[in-house]
Amino acid sequence: MRISPALTALLLGAAPALAAPQIVVDTQITASLVQQVTGDLAEIHVLLPAGASIHHHQMRPSDARALQGADLLIWTGPELTPWLDRAAESAGQSVAQLRLLDSKGTTLRDYEGEHSHAHDEDEGHDHDHDHDHDHDHDHGNIDPHAWLNPENAAVWLGAIAESLSSADPENAATYGDNAQAAAKAIRDMDVTIRDELATVADKSFVVFHDAYGYFTDHYGLAPALAVSPGDASTPSAARISELHRQIGDSGASCAFPEFAQDPKLIAAATQGTGVRMGQELDPEGLGIAPGPALYGQVIAGLARHLHDCLSAD
Repeated sequence: MRISPALTALLLGAAPALAAPQIVVDTQITASLVQQVTGDLAEIHVLLPAGASIHHHQMRPSDARALQGADLLIWTGPELTPWLDRAAESAGQSVAQLRLLDSKGTTLRDYEGEHSHAHDEDEGHDHDHDHDHDHDHDHGNIDPHAWLNPENAAVWLGAIAESLSSADPENAATYGDNAQAAAKAIRDMDVTIRDELATVADKSFVVFHDAYGYFTDHYGLAPALAVSPGDASTPSAARISELHRQIGDSGASCAFPEFAQDPKLIAAATQGTGVRMGQELDPEGLGIAPGPALYGQVIAGLARHLHDCLSAD
């Protein structure tokens, strides 16, 4: 029996649309990178609410339900969000996972700035990780703020596209094209920022917490003096006293508060040193409107605020 074109169109129109992949991510930084790859082809649930601590957070029941029903969990890793580790483990094999810090080609550093390295093909990582790691480094000392090296973000876009393509093969070509275009945009931005920061590469400065090592390493800047440890916990009086001495020894010219953190701590650490206060830094994009543009705005914002203050000498 021959089916008329009109009936064919009706039958095709009645076919149910494929459900958009359900993606759960840890932070708005991750969401921004994922959105650059997915466009409007996926639904993304961000676990960390606006204003919450990236290192210290308690998941809500609605987050747990979203995770259990997800097609894919994309997160930086337990080094950044230890509060997600147990839930990710509970999701087990029912939810595919991509840990960005474990992606092949990611450059990692520890909090002392030593043993920087990149995951490579020989480490045997894939994009559906379990929790039995066989790495030759100590996760407990890994600096997890790796998105502040734009080269890592470019690598992660490719890993995100691969994971999405596995979850949604119908749109694999689109994910791949989007990832390539987004990586090119990041590399173009990176060249511009590198030229801008080269003029202040020898200037010392103070930041609120130890999160900027990837940024300073990548752009050849002097290591930042941090008031608080990498988890942004409150520093001790002894730490502030020691930092006061280090500021004097280093000749630091600028100190930078951080968005959503108490500026009194950095003011106390720099009191009497003659260091001028720069604009707030926002390494996690907490004060930026969510969306695909957020990642680029984070990196460009850090560069702009550092340059504006450090170049004022």
